[in-house]
Amino acid sequence: MSWLNKLSFGLRSSSADSSPIAQGADDDIPAPGQLFAQFGLGCFWGPELAYQRVPGVTKTEVGYTQGYLHNPTYEDICSGTTNHSEVVRVQYDPKDCSYDTLLDVFWARHDPTTPNRQSQNFHETYLRQPSSYSTVNRTPAPTQPEATPLLPTAPQFPSSPSSSLPPFNPPANQTVSASSAESNRRGNDVGTQYRSGIYFYTPEQEKAALESRDRQQKLLNRKIVSEILPGKKFYRAEEYHQQYLAKGGRFGFRQSSEKGCNDPIRCYG
Repeated sequence: MSWLNKLSFGLRSSSADSSPIAQGADDDIPAPGQLFAQFGLGCFWGPELAYQRVPGVTKTEVGYTQGYLHNPTYEDICSGTTNHSEVVRVQYDPKDCSYDTLLDVFWARHDPTTPNRQSQNFHETYLRQPSSYSTVNRTPAPTQPEATPLLPTAPQFPSSPSSSLPPFNPPANQTVSASSAESNRRGNDVGTQYRSGIYFYTPEQEKAALESRDRQQKLLNRKIVSEILPGKKFYRAEEYHQQYLAKGGRFGFRQSSEKGCNDPIRCYG
């Protein structure tokens, strides 16, 4: 973002451009026999790849929702004035993938007790797909020369009693390879657009989300701050954000989106 945009020059005002369309329900229609779900887990690159790998998920898109502006841009939402959240919209076949499975990925992929940020000490390198999804053993993606130490205070998030998700428990002395530019980007993932949220489309999804949250809360010693709200208008993000890590990101290191892949997801671009 340019220095002019940081000073709010060139950005649209949320108050001036507040739109009933943006505040309305998502009126997109999933494919026949499919359902939509929306999840906000901080920066949407890593979560999208995680959901791409889930069997029964037929399509993923990243975008913006829950805000005031109609047709927001990435710079608009980064201004912190539009109330949009970065989300992954998942299309899934309920015959092959339960909503509870999608919720399990949601809880395992981020820290739901931290409002408006996802910090480096919950690093995506150590976040894994459910072990039951693993059908292939793949070589980790190439690394970059610079290493960012993983803080030893990273929280643990065990899975729900009915889930096969592994707890998050990284070794304290491990390092994560990343470019300094991408490390800075992750360190700056602070703002309302990075908040934790589950955005439901049906009463059944709402009920499952609330029950899942209550189960997770019993496992944690800090309060879950994830919002659970009706899904609102979804604005597809710019094309360069779509399937960002699967396409290779900034450095061209493609990460597998194959169903069942259990490779660590590295968000260095």
